[in-house]
Amino acid sequence: MVIREKTSLAYFDQIEEMVEWLASFGKSKNNGVTRQLYSDSWISAQQALEKRMKNIGLHAFYDDVGNLFGRLSAAQENPSTILTGSHIDTVIDGGKYDGAFGVIAGMIALQYLFEHYGLPKKNIEVVSLCEEEGSRFPMTYWGSGSITGVKSLKDVQQLIDSDGTPFVMAMKNAGFGQGKYQKPQRKDLDCFIELHIEQGQILEREQKTIGIVSHIVGQRRYNVTVVGESNHAGTTPMPWRKDAMFTATELIQYLIKKAKETYPDLVATVGQMIIEPNLSNVIPGKIMFSMDIRHSEEYVLDQFCDDVFAHFISIANQHDTKVTVENWMNEKPVKMNEQLNQVTELILSEEQIPFKKMTSGAGHDSQIFGSYCPTALLFVPSKNGISHSPCEFTKTEDLKKGIQLLIKILYKLAY
Repeated sequence: MVIREKTSLAYFDQIEEMVEWLASFGKSKNNGVTRQLYSDSWISAQQALEKRMKNIGLHAFYDDVGNLFGRLSAAQENPSTILTGSHIDTVIDGGKYDGAFGVIAGMIALQYLFEHYGLPKKNIEVVSLCEEEGSRFPMTYWGSGSITGVKSLKDVQQLIDSDGTPFVMAMKNAGFGQGKYQKPQRKDLDCFIELHIEQGQILEREQKTIGIVSHIVGQRRYNVTVVGESNHAGTTPMPWRKDAMFTATELIQYLIKKAKETYPDLVATVGQMIIEPNLSNVIPGKIMFSMDIRHSEEYVLDQFCDDVFAHFISIANQHDTKVTVENWMNEKPVKMNEQLNQVTELILSEEQIPFKKMTSGAGHDSQIFGSYCPTALLFVPSKNGISHSPCEFTKTEDLKKGIQLLIKILYKLAY
């Protein structure tokens, strides 16, 4: 397949305009985007995308949790659907490209294919997933989880946001969760293809145009609590102290040092700490810190965590303190589909486009789809690796190359 350059200019000239247009829904003072699930800005964005899908000739429809689809139906009835797209919700004051680019790319790709090649042999849909980030309610992947059946209404009954608004109420206020639209779980998906910004520095540093993801890493998140004894900072001799802070800092140093030395590609992060009583003249009696550990192989995660926690207990005992560990997230590593990746590699190799096979250190909707149907996750470079920030940026030329690749993949799969 050859992209018809003379007739394609209008399609690719849309990229910058569409990025800015979609970013206007929820634009922040810092030129970032805050578009949280079921918020006014989220509703406006989905409705605007729905209108734009219809304008380019797609059949636009919602499911009952708020996922929005634009369908290019097969020329003859076909039970299979190829799905592409991403999410439109953002973190607070996030970037313009995270998630949004995958939705924009899917719309441009379907418009191009329809206007140049007519109706496909298989149905193709672009999806604007209602939620991925978990930035409003303490749940991630609500959109893709509902499509795949991993999530259901029973999972959100008790959830509230920081303002005390129940999840179910927010959903109903946005017009969903009332049975007006089709049930979200799908049985017809042939595959899912997600085009996304990398949100890291690897492609830019190695001067690669496309990243082909082989695995999405498993993520384990923990709250580690160290309990000692609060006491007077001036009158308690050093040898007699049960200092929770001293223990916690030694645990953290051990964790980070072991992560650097033990396994290639394993990452460990401590990003949050709560100190009690948090006074300058009192020895801390209790420390809670977060722990985020990621790798693409589950046996590596098992071994690393077992070793770390055994040593944690030993360190805590040495300082006459106690340590407990609570595991509150355990996302397994997910392998992307080899056949879809081979299709992508062949296209890139034939056109001599530099690419890299890589793992994804961030979670994506492809992580959920990957356990449900054949799934491919493709990256374009991120400037300086910055994401979840108003400074998030990808060059238009890189966006264009990603969309051209998506068009060619969809053509091979559906035409």
